[in-house]
Amino acid sequence: MTPLYAIVGCAILLGRAVSAQGGPWSQCGGQGWSGATSCVSGYTCVYSNQWYSQCLPGTSTQVTPTPTQTSNPGGGGKTKYGMCTSLPASDWIKVVMEAAGVNMAGFDFGMATTGTQDASQILTPPNEQMAHFVNDDKMNIFRLPVGWQFLVDSPGAQLNTGDFARYDSLVQACLSTGAACILDVGDSSSPISSAQSANGMLTDARWNGAIVGQGGPSNDQLANIWSQLASKYASRSQIIFGVMNEPHDVPSITTWAATVQACVNAIRTAGATSQIILLPGNDWTGAATFVSDGSFAALSNVKNIDGSTTNLIFDVHKYLDSDGSGTHTDCVTANVDVFNNLASTLRGAGRQAMVTETGGGNTQSCITYVCQEVATLNSNSDVYLGYVAWAAGAWQPSWNYALDLVPTQNGNGWTDTSLVNACFKRT
Repeated sequence: MTPLYAIVGCAILLGRAVSAQGGPWSQCGGQGWSGATSCVSGYTCVYSNQWYSQCLPGTSTQVTPTPTQTSNPGGGGKTKYGMCTSLPASDWIKVVMEAAGVNMAGFDFGMATTGTQDASQILTPPNEQMAHFVNDDKMNIFRLPVGWQFLVDSPGAQLNTGDFARYDSLVQACLSTGAACILDVGDSSSPISSAQSANGMLTDARWNGAIVGQGGPSNDQLANIWSQLASKYASRSQIIFGVMNEPHDVPSITTWAATVQACVNAIRTAGATSQIILLPGNDWTGAATFVSDGSFAALSNVKNIDGSTTNLIFDVHKYLDSDGSGTHTDCVTANVDVFNNLASTLRGAGRQAMVTETGGGNTQSCITYVCQEVATLNSNSDVYLGYVAWAAGAWQPSWNYALDLVPTQNGNGWTDTSLVNACFKRT
């Protein structure tokens, strides 16, 4: 298997198959790019910046500067995941090429808002899916959601040995593909049933209905699980830590930022000093409200122990259906203005974000809009590290889930859903 990324000096270069012409919306140029530099009929290679050119609809002739190889752009320095310690933030963001992958759902099911767990709803995501997505679709990142209540029996407790072992098997399978692996701890969600179309993700920043650090478990109790997880994966540069999935209706965003700070301190103190940590905001950490609801300002104050913000990346979500919930099979927007506006704010502050949930149904409307959204993210690849689609993994067929991206295995081969094939598969 060709690894998805190889560290050359301090630059991460994503491996891609070289083809004669790039497909719709695919990359076709940029520093470090070694793939196709022309596009299929009806698409033109359009220059965005020195790091990215893309096949966009049109037939006019575009001149794309000749891509050059970046090698050790910082002149040395210890390599971190996606950056060099010797580079200032304004430079290291440029050597990180975009990440693309899928969520692997399953360990996030069965958590009720009361804090109880229905173990019958929990499903173990198939490891084989990740190997397929890496080998056949050239993806390079997976998000592995898991319930806080699944991993520990009570806030602040030690990891449940048996349940952690089950989750760790998924993490190890992810690591073995060479991809980046997001450990995403969540709180409560309702079990999925055939009558429900909610995505079933773990949400709330709550335990037993009470908000962490604001009447519920203490900051130290949430930080405790991150200390334990970081201790186990501190040596693995591929690991990314996702503090909490989709906090919402949090009364004080500044108090929530203090909770996030406690988790960052715990992760760094446990020895995971260089990995990316994802910082979630209020309002389901939505990209559209990330600035207006105060999340950007409050989380900008979260720092590493040394006072830096290196590898502290904002965690944002955005769906494309009529109410932005990710519960409908049809899409109505490409979120172009949302992501361009947030990109401007990020760029002005010298910060970055990762879109760890987005997607739509396997419908023509979603194929159109999701591909346009991906194009927008790619055109702002200096501030968006990448995107992770929702969701593959384990889904019961009876759930009739709207955003199911589970591939079908046919003997030794796999067939992807239409949305993966059109928008998330890379060539």
